[in-house]
Amino acid sequence: MIQNGEISKSEAKRVLSKYWWVLPLTVIGGTVLAFAVTLALPKRYTSQTTVLVDQPTVSPDLVKPVITEQTNQRLTSMQEQILSRSRLETIIAKFGLYPSERATLPLDEVVSKLRSAIETTPLEQMQGSPSRQFPGFHINVTFADPQTAQRICSEVTTMFLQESAKYVETQGTLTTEFLDQQLEESKQKLDEQDAKLAKFKNKYMGSLPDNEQANLGLLTTLNSQLDANVQAISRAQQDKVVNESLLSSQLANWKAVKSGETSAETLDQQLSALQDQLGVLLSRYTPDHPDVIKTKTQIEQLKKRIWDAPTEGSAPASGPTPGHEPAAVQQLRARLRLNDLGIADLMKRQGQIQGQIAVLQGKLQSTPAVEQQYKELTRDYQTALEGYNELLRHRDQAAMGRALNRQQQGELLRVLDPPSLPVSPSFPKVPLFAGVGAAVGLAAGLAILYLIAALDSSMHTEHDVETCLKLPVLALVPNVAAAGRGLPNPSKETRLSLAGTRAQN
Repeated sequence: MIQNGEISKSEAKRVLSKYWWVLPLTVIGGTVLAFAVTLALPKRYTSQTTVLVDQPTVSPDLVKPVITEQTNQRLTSMQEQILSRSRLETIIAKFGLYPSERATLPLDEVVSKLRSAIETTPLEQMQGSPSRQFPGFHINVTFADPQTAQRICSEVTTMFLQESAKYVETQGTLTTEFLDQQLEESKQKLDEQDAKLAKFKNKYMGSLPDNEQANLGLLTTLNSQLDANVQAISRAQQDKVVNESLLSSQLANWKAVKSGETSAETLDQQLSALQDQLGVLLSRYTPDHPDVIKTKTQIEQLKKRIWDAPTEGSAPASGPTPGHEPAAVQQLRARLRLNDLGIADLMKRQGQIQGQIAVLQGKLQSTPAVEQQYKELTRDYQTALEGYNELLRHRDQAAMGRALNRQQQGELLRVLDPPSLPVSPSFPKVPLFAGVGAAVGLAAGLAILYLIAALDSSMHTEHDVETCLKLPVLALVPNVAAAGRGLPNPSKETRLSLAGTRAQN
């Protein structure tokens, strides 16, 4: 018997040995009942396909993909679009699904019923795989008819493939168009900066920082030219002074000859003037200079005239024809005119050189301010150029990524296994239901055995006697029931409790 809801091992063994047939009966009954339930429940068939995500065959280091979104996020977005109300309505109408439900239920409930029948589960990556890319996913469609389940699974798979290709093409087109627009705007800005820079260079030509060293070299050259020009003017002026002196001497000599005054004193004065002129010429020119040679010749001729000069009172020598200047005087006057022209040209050249020097000095003085403005324009132009080159590089990469996807070399979805045609129903599963039925039957059998043990109030052990009567056991009497003809059975004995009275003393 059970005391306080607890059953002892001996009592459990006794009940199990006596009522062992209860457990097989309940287990078999539960299994049969579960099998009957599987026959009564409506069948559901599941069609399955596997879609893999093929990674680009060209390394992303060479051609960057157009799509930067994670594949699992993109597939989640596509799943929401494919399982939308409009898409599922198309599938329902195409295959004529749920005719009775469509007649009685709202369309939203019918769409929800089909949505619950479609399930996508991601593939698990292999353990130890270094890649973290999304490998693919399963598409499961559960329906009452196996052929319909297969057709729905094929339709949903096709939608995934088309949506993926459309998404990749759309993203490539949008990316390329966006970059083209940004590139055009960047080109306009670059052209504006280029025009500003060209206008600035034309305005400050020669004052740019790059021209500073050239300007300094040119300024040095002009200063040297100015010094040489000043020296040339000085020499020309000295030549003019010498020629004027010679002209004065020649005119004085010619006038003296013309008037008959060719005294020794006049010739001596002319000789002294020529010798002074020779000294000036030798200080400036070499002895081989034509002017030096000519002056020496005139001195020799004058000395000869002085030597051959007549005494006082003699008739004057015949001179040149009155009214015409001697050739030497005319030559000196021509040389003076050349001196004047040369000096004028040198003065003009000097003014030009000084003007150029002033311009260069002005450019050099304005170079720091021009350099500041030039740096700002160059910096803006360089920034615009870098932005344009960066956009151009991204545009080219987007175009290559788009071409890569069109050539099926980029990331794409590939059906590994076509949608299967289910042979056995996915629900209810007979082995699962049979196992559950057997487990329920076993639990029910154990509950029945426990109930039998709980309802049994008979005493079978000393402990039961002591517990029930609250009296000690004094002796054990063997079972004397006859085995055959009055012979005792030694294998069994009956335990009887004899109640003793309590001693008064």
